[in-house]
Amino acid sequence: MANNQDVIAIYSRKSRFTGKGESIGNQVELCRAYIRTAFGEAYAAEAAVFEDEGFSGGNLNRPDFKKMMKAAREHRFRAVVVYRLDRISRNISDFSVLIQELGRLGIDFVSIRESFDTSSPMGRAMMYIASVFSQLERETIAERIRDNMHELAKTGRWLGGTTPTGYTSEAVKTVSVDGKSRRACRLKLLPGEAYIVRTIYRLYCKTDSLTGTEAELLRRGIKTKNGRDFTRFSIKNILQNPVYLIADPDAYRYFQSKQADLFSALEEFDGIRGILAYNRTDQEKGRATVFLPVSEWIVAVGQHPGIIPARVWIAVQESLERNRSKAYRKPRSNEALLTGLLWCRCGSRMYPRLSGRITAEGQPLFTYICKRKMQSRRSLCGLHNASGNLLDIAVLEQIKTLSPDSRRLLIRLEQGKRFSSGNREDIEKEQEELRRQQAEIERRISALVDSLSDFGNSSASAHVKSRIEELHGHQEELRIRIHELETRTARSALSDVEFALMGQLLAVFRSSIDRMTVEQKRAALRLLVRKVIWDGQCAHVVLFGTAEKEWTAGTGTPAAPAPDDTDNCISELTFANTPWCEDSK
Repeated sequence: MANNQDVIAIYSRKSRFTGKGESIGNQVELCRAYIRTAFGEAYAAEAAVFEDEGFSGGNLNRPDFKKMMKAAREHRFRAVVVYRLDRISRNISDFSVLIQELGRLGIDFVSIRESFDTSSPMGRAMMYIASVFSQLERETIAERIRDNMHELAKTGRWLGGTTPTGYTSEAVKTVSVDGKSRRACRLKLLPGEAYIVRTIYRLYCKTDSLTGTEAELLRRGIKTKNGRDFTRFSIKNILQNPVYLIADPDAYRYFQSKQADLFSALEEFDGIRGILAYNRTDQEKGRATVFLPVSEWIVAVGQHPGIIPARVWIAVQESLERNRSKAYRKPRSNEALLTGLLWCRCGSRMYPRLSGRITAEGQPLFTYICKRKMQSRRSLCGLHNASGNLLDIAVLEQIKTLSPDSRRLLIRLEQGKRFSSGNREDIEKEQEELRRQQAEIERRISALVDSLSDFGNSSASAHVKSRIEELHGHQEELRIRIHELETRTARSALSDVEFALMGQLLAVFRSSIDRMTVEQKRAALRLLVRKVIWDGQCAHVVLFGTAEKEWTAGTGTPAAPAPDDTDNCISELTFANTPWCEDSK
């Protein structure tokens, strides 16, 4: 950007995308027209534009606004032009601080809609007055939203979105006061998922631990409604959700004691229906969701059946609050080099865990532990942990021994190239056959669709439609398989250029790795190493451009491939008989 006196900044913001009205583009063009009139064509053409679309004016937590202020502090423009005051902020405090900072930096602020210019005392005074009205408008909108929530709470409606585990959403017809029929949604109980919810509460009450509950769910093979393993965070979301709470007198007294905004009378807490709580979270684009205290909830009895008795749900909330101080805290710094590269033989990632001790050199001691082993408390994986400090050093030292002209490395990489090339021919043949099958299925679907008109509403048309759905399903399976094959060839093949680059990288690695920082070493490893597999005794380092071997449970080092046995070839560094294993706790 040019110097401070040659550039004018334009800032535009809109809460959501629309192609009309005060759109981002319209705001910028209007500001550019003002600059053209007030400063000249050259300034309009060179204006620095900052745009935030889809962000609220309630605060200044917006990416392009932050970029603009960084540029302002570096004196990279002389003035800021906006279409309207509330494009900057609707908050008086934020606005006041902003104007003061711009003034201190010698940067003028111009709002073309209100014709305010901070280069004059009157302009600054009028700017503050206008910002008062902007905040008043924002608070009025917020009050209106809360009033709407109150009205919705009277109905006990489900407002949409992802349904909680245990329920699905169903549409119902309602008749309003004016006699009009409208469609609304309510939650419908799913007995199979409701059993999972009850199991989670029962396990937590027994263990008083999110980790213990997670381990038992993994051991039992219980999955989420999306077919994934439960995590501590998904378990906690279920435990904290009041939607499962049976609305009985205990629940009423709990919310009353927490000073929640209760919108149902005591007699409506019938011991059957569940609870719907509105205004539980403060969600804003660009930051994590904030969970609001119970005192800010709007609570009503819903139209759905509850699952968990109030005394149980309340006891769980007290336990969660009590255990917060004992929750795991992720280390602030990460000295581990293999984070993201290290995998357990069971197929799960391995993560570093600090031991609380230090080495003779003053470095923190840490261990690599399998995530599945940790989550399941060894019920799904019982391999020994790996000593992180020793493993990191050993991997670096072994890679340093591989010179670019190392016969061993070249043989391994060449074998990997031949494997990839030969394998690619087979894969391409399979892809060609799959695409032929896709075309045939498409032809058959088109023929069946054309024949539907001949059957009208007869029973035969139902069989035709069923067959079309079946063919669509087969076609989707073919598409997924083709995508898998394309991904495999793209990931495993080394081009001639990449092959030459591998040698150059190894030369640089050997000469400079010892002088690198932890971050630089980690980045260098990722240029050479695709993954590292830990089998409980040995580490197997897989370089880029090589085929990956399947590991057999219970074995240490895989059998060395015969010279022509390219199907079993893997470029790897296997370090056996090492003192890296730690106890399996």
